[in-house]
Amino acid sequence: MKRILSLFSVLFLVTLVTFIMTNLAPSDSAEMYYLSKGITPSEEVLNETRHEMGLDKNIVVRYVDWLNDFVHGDLGYSYHYGQDVNQQMLSKLPNTLKLAMFSFVVVLAFSIPLGIYSATHRHSLINSILKNISFLGLSLPNFWLALLLILLFSVKIQLFPVISGSSLKGLVLPVCCLSFPLICSYTRMIQNAILEQLNQDYIIGLKARGMKQSEILLKHVLPHVFTTLSSLLGLSIGHLLGGTAIIETIFSYQGLGNMVVEAIRYRDYPIIQAYAIYMALIYVFVNLFVDIFQQVLNPRLRRRFNEKKVKN
Repeated sequence: MKRILSLFSVLFLVTLVTFIMTNLAPSDSAEMYYLSKGITPSEEVLNETRHEMGLDKNIVVRYVDWLNDFVHGDLGYSYHYGQDVNQQMLSKLPNTLKLAMFSFVVVLAFSIPLGIYSATHRHSLINSILKNISFLGLSLPNFWLALLLILLFSVKIQLFPVISGSSLKGLVLPVCCLSFPLICSYTRMIQNAILEQLNQDYIIGLKARGMKQSEILLKHVLPHVFTTLSSLLGLSIGHLLGGTAIIETIFSYQGLGNMVVEAIRYRDYPIIQAYAIYMALIYVFVNLFVDIFQQVLNPRLRRRFNEKKVKN
C-alpha cells in the first residue's frame, strides 16, 4: 500500500519536472508548428496561435490547467500529429511493448543458461571467451552496435531490412541491439550469484548427503539466484521500454521512442509530457509487481512482513 501511495508523488514530480524542462526550450510549439510546415509566420500570427494554444499564460497557470486535464484523463492535443495525445500514444504503445518483450525474452533465454554454464565451468576455454564477449558487449554503445548490424546484415549481406516493420524479420536487428548488452550483464551477474551460493555452508551439507550437482542447482541454488535477480529484471523491463528511443529512431521503427524523438524536434509538449508519464507508470508498476513477486518467492520476506504486522 505504501508503494501504491508513493506512485502519486512520483507521478506528480514527473509531471512537474517534465513540464518545466519542456518550457525552458528557446522556441515554443506555435513557432515550431509553422516552421515544420515550411511557413515563416509574422509576429501577429505567432501571438494569435500562442493565445489559441494557451502559451501566453503564466507557466504556473498552464501547469495547473494541464494537471487538471490530466487528472480527468485528458493529456491534450498533439500539435504536430494533429490528433488526441491518448490516441497517438496508444497507437504506438503496442509496437514498443512488442519490441521490449521480445528483447526481454531473448535476454532470459540466453543469459540464464550461459550464466549457469559459466558458473559450473569456470576454468573452461568457452567461459573465457564468454567473459571477453561480456566485457565487449558492456562497452559497446547500442547505437554504434545498431549501425554495425545495419552495415553488415542489411547493406552487405542484405539479410534483414534497414527499416524495421511489424514483421518478425524486421524485429531481429533491433532486438539484438537491445538485448545483447543485457545478456552480457546478466550472464556475469548470474554466474557470480551462483558461485556465491555454491560457497555457502548449506551446499557443503547437501553434497555430504550425496545430492547431485544438478539437483543442488535446480532445487536450491537457482531459486535463491532468481529471488535476488528479480528486482534487477524488473529494472531491465523499464530500461528496455525507456531505452528504445534511439534504437527505434535508427531503425525507423514506429514505436513510442521514435514518436517522442520527433515530438522533441517539433516541440510537441503534450506528446513529450504524456511519454514521460507513460514511462513512469510502466516503470513504477513493473517494480511494484517485482516486489510482490519477491514476497511470493522468498518466505523470509513474508515472515518479516508478518512480524511487522504483529508488532503494529
